[in-house]
Amino acid sequence: MVLRGVGVQGVTGTRPSLTLRILIGMALGLVLGLALDWAGAEGPIETYLVGGLFRIGGEIFLASLMLLVVPLVFVSLVCGTASLDDIAKLGRVGGKTLGLYLGTTAIAISLALLVAGIVRPGAGFELHADTRFSAEATPSLVETLIGLFPSNPVRAMAEGNMLQIIVFAGLFGLALTMAGESGKRILSFFNDLNDVIMRLVMLLMHFAPYGVFCLIAKVFAVQGLGAIKPLAKYFFVVLGVLLLHALVTYPVLLRAIGGLNPLVFYRKMRAPIALAFSTASSGATLPVTLETVERRLGVHNSIASFTIPLGATINMDGTAIMQGVATAFIAQAYGIDIGMSGYLMVVVTATLASVGTAGVPGVGLVMLAMVLRQVHLPVEGIGLIIGVDRLLDMVRTAVNITGDASVTCVVAKSEGHLSAEIYAQPEDS
Repeated sequence: MVLRGVGVQGVTGTRPSLTLRILIGMALGLVLGLALDWAGAEGPIETYLVGGLFRIGGEIFLASLMLLVVPLVFVSLVCGTASLDDIAKLGRVGGKTLGLYLGTTAIAISLALLVAGIVRPGAGFELHADTRFSAEATPSLVETLIGLFPSNPVRAMAEGNMLQIIVFAGLFGLALTMAGESGKRILSFFNDLNDVIMRLVMLLMHFAPYGVFCLIAKVFAVQGLGAIKPLAKYFFVVLGVLLLHALVTYPVLLRAIGGLNPLVFYRKMRAPIALAFSTASSGATLPVTLETVERRLGVHNSIASFTIPLGATINMDGTAIMQGVATAFIAQAYGIDIGMSGYLMVVVTATLASVGTAGVPGVGLVMLAMVLRQVHLPVEGIGLIIGVDRLLDMVRTAVNITGDASVTCVVAKSEGHLSAEIYAQPEDS
């Protein structure tokens, strides 16, 4: 009974909103982390504070979010799929979603190549012989398609294979729809279970400011701003294109196609964006993104439960931007001209790779290795950018989840499953 008053804005009207508390935690963590880096913290401070307290707090918070991902995706997607009484509608929603995800990814990498071609961040860069990167093998298209379908759904859930979970949950939801009265009884149980899981999400989010503080403090205490200096030009080109895509492409998508106010969208997405930046994990942010899209932006569960998990798995606009700039950077650093056809190949390969290598750990660098091989650039050049990749990964994860949410809103609006009243409501309603 106590939890009925618990929401994303806090328990009482006088308490600061969750978004504000997360931002405060992020700011304090940033300041403390940089201060420790500048002070050259060593010995007990490094052992017990940075590697101890901060690491424990951050990793426990990440683990608490990750434990929700599989049950939330499975239960929510079963509920959403079963609520679509028209199977053809599911196919239409899937087609729109996949088309928009691939389209925004293609725009992202095109912007990256254009800006990198103008600024030329790799011009005059001297490579060192000890720069090496051991790339993991990338799965073939055939292996990827076969891997979509689980032979053992329990194992897929245990391993966190999101694409297989999505496929199984979709099929299970369709079976519930076709099973008549028995399907309705089971669906009622899943709807209740979904409410409980969403309540657990909101409960855990009250610990988010402390988890964010620990994560940010540890990252900047270890990395610091000094890691940016050798690759400042590359770093700021990637950062600039990420901001350009987030502040131009998505607002145009929301306004032109969805007829939605981008300012309202960004105002209500502040908490998931801040959390994505802190965790650098679309998967860990997924419960909060889904909760925000449904309850604060007014997207019906039948749409959000499909598009958000799918986007967290395959939609990687931020990663595509990194790939585009990194490819141009490595080509310029080695003095290799891959030509217009080569850059077109980068656009096509990176766009398709956003789907094809979705389940591979370390997906960003693995995808980049595949793109470099495709245009015959030295894969060892990836070793140059690893030093600043952790900091950029935080920003591109925020861009990734923003893209997921914007496409979800546009698709929901086109299907008549977005509540204009909830979307326009003030945050503290």
